[in-house]
Amino acid sequence: MKKRAAALCGAAAVVAGMITSIPADASAGSATAPLTVRAAKPTWKKCGTSSYPALQCASVKVPLDHSKPDGRLITLALSRVPHTAKTYQGPLLVNPGGPGGSGITMAGFVASTLPKSVAAQYDVVGFDPRGVGASRPALDCRPGHFAPVRPDTVPSTPAIEKANLDRARSFAKACGEKYASLLPYIDTISAVRDMDSIRAALGAKKINYFGYSYGTYLGAVYAKLYPQRVRRLVLDSVVDPSGVWYEDNIGQDYAFNDRHRAFLAWVAKHDATYRLGTDPAAVEAKWYAMRRALAEKPADKKVGASELEDTFIPGGYYNGYWPRLAEAFAAYTNKKETTPLLAAYKKIGAKDASDGNGYSIYTAVQCRDVSWPRDWNQWRRDNWAAYGKAPFMVWNNAWYNAPCAFWPTSALRPVDISNTALPPTLVFQATDDAATPYQGGVTVHHQLLGSSLVVEQGGGNHGITLSGNACLDKYLAAYLSDGKVPHGSGEADAVCEKLPDPEPLNTRAVSATSQGATLHGLLGPRG
Repeated sequence: MKKRAAALCGAAAVVAGMITSIPADASAGSATAPLTVRAAKPTWKKCGTSSYPALQCASVKVPLDHSKPDGRLITLALSRVPHTAKTYQGPLLVNPGGPGGSGITMAGFVASTLPKSVAAQYDVVGFDPRGVGASRPALDCRPGHFAPVRPDTVPSTPAIEKANLDRARSFAKACGEKYASLLPYIDTISAVRDMDSIRAALGAKKINYFGYSYGTYLGAVYAKLYPQRVRRLVLDSVVDPSGVWYEDNIGQDYAFNDRHRAFLAWVAKHDATYRLGTDPAAVEAKWYAMRRALAEKPADKKVGASELEDTFIPGGYYNGYWPRLAEAFAAYTNKKETTPLLAAYKKIGAKDASDGNGYSIYTAVQCRDVSWPRDWNQWRRDNWAAYGKAPFMVWNNAWYNAPCAFWPTSALRPVDISNTALPPTLVFQATDDAATPYQGGVTVHHQLLGSSLVVEQGGGNHGITLSGNACLDKYLAAYLSDGKVPHGSGEADAVCEKLPDPEPLNTRAVSATSQGATLHGLLGPRG
C-alpha cells in the first residue's frame, strides 16, 4: 500500500548452500524439512546511508526449484547491521511483510530502533525475498497497471465490471507471458526454503526471526518446516492462517470499514479544525459525496474514485496519516480545493516502480500459495454481500486480488502452521488492526504451543512494535535480550494501552520523523 524504501546496494553474488526439498507442487502442509548443505559465507560490503551508516550488503544464490539444487540459480539480496557486543545471539532475520516488501532497509531500521544493548547482540539481517527489489530476477508483470485514472472500483454497471475484469485478466496474462518459468516457484514455501539457505550461508545452526504482517505467516511456515532451527520468533500483526488468502481478504473488508469510520469519527471530534461536522455519520456521508464527485470528475485527471480509495486506505494501516487525509478531505469538501488531495495522493496513494514489483510478487505468491475461486460469479456474490455492510474498501480489495481468479499457475495446499516443537515465541496484535484483524493473532497464539500474546488494547495500527509504544517495546526487548516472555491467565499474556491518536496540528513535519511513520514507510503492500 505504501512506497517501500528502494534497495540500497547491488550486492556481490555468493553461492549459498543448496537445499534438497519436496517438489514445488507437493503438499505444503505435509512437507518435511530437507537436509541443508553448508554454504560459503556471503561477502559483505559497506552500503550504509545517512540514516543507517552501519548497514552492509551482500547476496546469496539459491535454486529456483529447491528440489533441483543443480538447476537454475537465482540471487537474493541481503543486508545486515553486524553485532558489536561480546555477547552474540546469532542472526536476527527481519521481514516487513507484503508479500512483496523489501527487507533491505528494514535491517537498518530494526537495528537502530531496538535498544542499543539488545541490537548489539545480533547480526540484524534483512533480505529481499525471491523476485523482490534488489533480488534477481525481479518481477514487474505489467508496468503502469495502477496508472490513473482507473475505472471506478464499484462495478455498478456491466461496462465498469468488464473494464475491471479486463484489467485483472490482462495482469494475470502479462505475468504468465513474462515469467512462465518463474511463477511456479514464487510462493511462501519457496521463500521459506530460501530463508534456510540464508541461515546456512550465515553459518548459523539456528535463526532468530522478527516478521510483520505477511512476514508473520512467512515466519510461522518456516517454523513449521524447520522447528529445530528456530531460536527466537517474534510475530507482529498476525495473518490468520485459517483464511489464506481469499477469506482473509474478505475479512479485511469489514475491518477496514470499521477503521475508516474511526478516522471519520476522529475528523468529527476535531470539527473546530476541519469544519466537516460533529456527527460521524454526517461526516461519512460527506466522504462518500466526495467519492461520487471524483468518480464523475477526477481531480486534475489524476484522482478519481479508485485513486481516492488508494489514498485513504493507508489511513487504515496507520493513523499518522489522518491529519494529512483530513486536510485533503476538508479542502475538497468545503472549498473545492484539490491541491491538498493531489498532494496526499502523490505522497500516500500513488504507485511507483517499486510498487509494481511489490504488487507482482503479492499476486504471484498469494495466487500460487492456495486455490482461489475461479468462478467470477462467486467473487461477485461474496463481494456484493460484503459491500452491503462494509462499502469502504470491498471492491478496491476485490480488484486488487482479482488476478488470482485467472492466474496461470496451479496452486499449492494451505500450510497447517500448528506447532508443538518451538521454544517460547512472542506474538503482538492490536485489537483494532484492519489489515490483519485481531482474531488472527489469537488463532496463531493458540496454534503455536507455548507462545505468549501481547495485545495493544484499542490499537488500530498495523505493525505496532518499534512504533513508539514503550509498553510493547519493553516486552520485545526483554524477549530478544533474555528470552523472557510474559505469562498471563487470560487470552492475552500481557496488555498494553494504545498510543493516543494524532492531533490535527501534529502535521507532516512531526509525523514524518516519528518511529511509526518510518516503520509504515517500510512495511510492504497489502498483507
